[in-house]
Amino acid sequence: MKRRTGFFRRLIRILLPAGGITFLLLIVLAFTTLPFHAYYRLATKGSRMSEKPVTIVMLAGAGIPSENGLIRAWYTAWLAKESPEAKVIVAAPGKLNDSTGDPLSIAGELILRGVKGDNILHETEGKNTRGQARNIAAMIPASERNRPLAIVTSPEHIRRAVLSFRKAGFTNVSGFPAFESSLEADLVFDDRDLKGNRLAPPIGENLQFRYQFWNHLKYEVIVLREYFALAYYKLRGWI
Repeated sequence: MKRRTGFFRRLIRILLPAGGITFLLLIVLAFTTLPFHAYYRLATKGSRMSEKPVTIVMLAGAGIPSENGLIRAWYTAWLAKESPEAKVIVAAPGKLNDSTGDPLSIAGELILRGVKGDNILHETEGKNTRGQARNIAAMIPASERNRPLAIVTSPEHIRRAVLSFRKAGFTNVSGFPAFESSLEADLVFDDRDLKGNRLAPPIGENLQFRYQFWNHLKYEVIVLREYFALAYYKLRGWI
């Protein structure tokens, strides 16, 4: 019992300083552009589109309505308009006889945005990127897996998705990251115009602290999580 207690004490003495140093490092990095560049690199490395797709795959994310589901649907519809003859495969778990389920809800959103209903196909059994890639490969004859295929998904997920589809047998895969757009308006303001007390310092002109710092903290979590997922997929031989 004493040995076990001593072990945990030593472990805590190691982990606490290491955790504190890591936390401070992440805080410092959030004031730089490195988190965004790491996020952007996951979206673009080795997956750029060089020709119009014959098949467009929308990985559904959290479904409809959700933030990532709606933005992926928006980009999928835009890409489908640029490639009107392409088949659109919606990869979303669910039942096609359920009118309120994710597969048909996403299809409805795409149709609302101009995608032809006859061009929409469904993959409803895959529960993760690996499963979706394998199931979609089963839907497409091996002789056609060298034709251009584009994957629409969140920016950080592009690299893992592209590698998963290549592992499943597709040889001409590109990614189409669903980046968020920023407001074009100038968000700087004069704190004096808003009145109030002066207990806190003015922040109206400090866009870095108001937005950039917090966005970069979010990117750090997203990027770390995705690199853990990439490492797991690599260990399993899925990519």
